[in-house]
Parts: sequence; structure tokens; C-alpha cells
Amino acid sequence: MKPFLTIISSAAPILAAGVALATASGAMAQSPGKTVVTFAASHFAEVGRGDRLKAWVETFNKANPDIEVKPVTIPFSSFATTIFTQMGGNGGPDIVRFDLPEFYAAVAAKSVLPIDDIVKDGEHNFTSADTYMKIDGKRYGFAFDTANYAMVYNAALLPGGTPPKTFEEFVNLAKAATKDGNYGYAYRATMAERGGFWYDLTNFVYGFGGRWSKPDGTPTFNSPEVVAGVAAYKTVYDAGMTPKGTDAATYRRMFWEGKVAMEIDNGGVATILTSQGKAHPISAAPSPFPHKEQGMILAPVTINANTKVKEAAGKFLRWSLQPQQQQELQTLLGAANVAITVERTPEELAAMPWLKVYDAQTPNSVPALPQGLETKAPEIQQVVVQQVLKVLQGGVAPQAAMDEAQRQITSRVLAQK
Repeated sequence: MKPFLTIISSAAPILAAGVALATASGAMAQSPGKTVVTFAASHFAEVGRGDRLKAWVETFNKANPDIEVKPVTIPFSSFATTIFTQMGGNGGPDIVRFDLPEFYAAVAAKSVLPIDDIVKDGEHNFTSADTYMKIDGKRYGFAFDTANYAMVYNAALLPGGTPPKTFEEFVNLAKAATKDGNYGYAYRATMAERGGFWYDLTNFVYGFGGRWSKPDGTPTFNSPEVVAGVAAYKTVYDAGMTPKGTDAATYRRMFWEGKVAMEIDNGGVATILTSQGKAHPISAAPSPFPHKEQGMILAPVTINANTKVKEAAGKFLRWSLQPQQQQELQTLLGAANVAITVERTPEELAAMPWLKVYDAQTPNSVPALPQGLETKAPEIQQVVVQQVLKVLQGGVAPQAAMDEAQRQITSRVLAQK
């Protein structure tokens, strides 16, 4: 079997909960007269949402007495390590909800199955995110949930109370809102938060028309559009309108406490800001960039290549794609979208009117991974973030920094076999 690239570390610890279920796919004790299908998703470990997701799975079990889908609870922090270790030992859960980088790694290692025989083209009204569920012409999964990016803002902190429509307006408004201990904007700009930094930076790059690579994998890290996005990132950093050095947990708390006017974040975070900051209601608007494209958090659901119960697992996946099940799943997930296009309920929109902005962004959302280079993403991310930090903190020109990123990625990262 091919190595699982560098997405995970083979030396990382495995949770006891993961070890307990790891022996072999489909090897859990079978209930009399039932086929047991194990389903792993980090959502199951979340307070509140995890219980609602388990209840959603149980509706399938009640309607299918010959099959029992058993949720597998592994926290997000160790999910990928646990699952890949199990798979490498010819075990693991039958169904896995991966984040996108791990999905590509699993496909490259032939650890998940093609499911074209289970999910057929034309049978479902998939969202545009489904484009990324096929690799080399084969379908290996479908979107369990996706989260779009948009700008959330506190109208009470913005002069005039209205969001900016252009980047110039955005900078001016953010500067004006930075006073009396408040800040106009917040984003990540430290190596300690490299992963989040990458997403924040990608939104600027996409917003200025850039892409990290061409569809065939040709790197474009020093293209004029990418350099423009990096330059815009530096403009914000130099403007004195952000709480420099704070991590995402801190500035998001500051936002719901009414101390930050704007941030560009995903719909899952917008839900948290709404629930935590009831005294400071949020609004949303498209990100104030020249181009509509923004990043996307995409999590596919797949079938483990080690499974002994593919038919039963496929039956559950087909059930999950039915409109009623997709409606229920989208509602319990909150601001996320699901595999097919689902209209929001009046109750959802009344509680979170900003959902309209996030949902409208779906056609413009693009995964943050460099296309065609997905399995090299961790190494690429390290190089790019290092170079951008030199722009922000070391006075290096954006073009020079991205030329160096292009050189290192081409000569070192992509040269690795």
C-alpha cells in the first residue's frame, strides 16, 4: 500500500476509542439478524450537534431492521491519525466522513472505494461542490457537508452601518472602526495558526482572481493575481486595523463581545458568533474583493476499501441522499450545505437571516487546496505561509516572496516522489 503521504504523522498517538474499533472493518460484533455498518465522523464528538446527528442515523436504523449503522466517535484533533492508522492495518470504519485533504490522501493510497455503482450521475441535484468528488473520472464520495466563506460584520461598529462593496471601502471602513479598543477587522498572520492562515490568505488570493495552480497541477504561486492577493493581505496587516498576534479563538470571542467589526469566515463560525454573541447580532455580505470566488471547506463521505459490508454501507449512503434526509441533515448541521441543493426553512432564515448570503456563495466557492497538487498540500502550505510571513514582517516584496515560493515548490516539493 502506498504511504499516506504527509497528511498525518505515523508517530502520532492513537486514541483508545479509535483503537477499540480499529481491528478490522466490519469486524464489530454482529447483532442477530443484522448487518452492522460503522460510520466515523468527527461531528459525532461535538456537543449538541453530535447527538442530533446520531438521532438522524437512528432514523435509518428504524426503517431498515436488517442493518444497524453504528456511529463512531473520534474527536477532530486525532480523527485523521486514528482513521489512517486503522486503514493501514486493514481495518477502520466502513463509512468515513473525511475533510478534503485527507480524502485526496485516501484516494491516492487506494484506501477508499469508487462508488459510481452506488451513486449514479443524474440521479441527484448535486450542488457545484460535487465537481470535486471525482478523481480521474471515478467518484469516490459525495459532499457530506460544505461551508462557504463570506464577510460577517457588526453593523453597530461600522460607520453608516453598511458593509463595504470594494476593497478600498473595506480598508477605509476598517480603519475608521479601529478605535476605543475596538478593531475593524481580524484574520490570522502567525505560523502557529498555519492552517487557518492558509484559508484566510486563500480567500484574498481567490478574491483577486488568483489560483494556487492550474487544473493540471501546474503551479502558479507567483502569478500576477496571486501576488495581488498577497499584496492586499499586506495592506490590511500594515493598516493597523487588526489585533496582531491574536489567534482565531481570541478574535472570534472579541467579535461576539462587540470588539471587532468585520471578519471573513466560514458559515460554521458565523453560527458560533450568532449563538455566543446574542447582544451583538451579526450580519453578512459578500467578501469585498474584485472577484466573487472564495474558499470552501468541503467534507466528503466515503467507503473504506477494507469494508466487508459494502452493500449495506451503500444502502445507507443512498438513503442519506434522499431529499427528506438531506433537508434534515442540513438543518441539524446549521450553516453548512449538504450534497444536494436544499432550500432553507422559514424557521432557519428567521433565526439566521445571514444564511442567505452564505448559501448564495455556493456557486462561487472553490476548495482551498491547490488543484492537481492536493496530496502535496501540507508541504506547499508550509512554503507559502513562510514566504508570506516574510512579506508581512520582514519587508520582502510580494512578487519576490512568491517567486521564491514558486521556486521552492517546483524544485523541492514537487520533485519529491
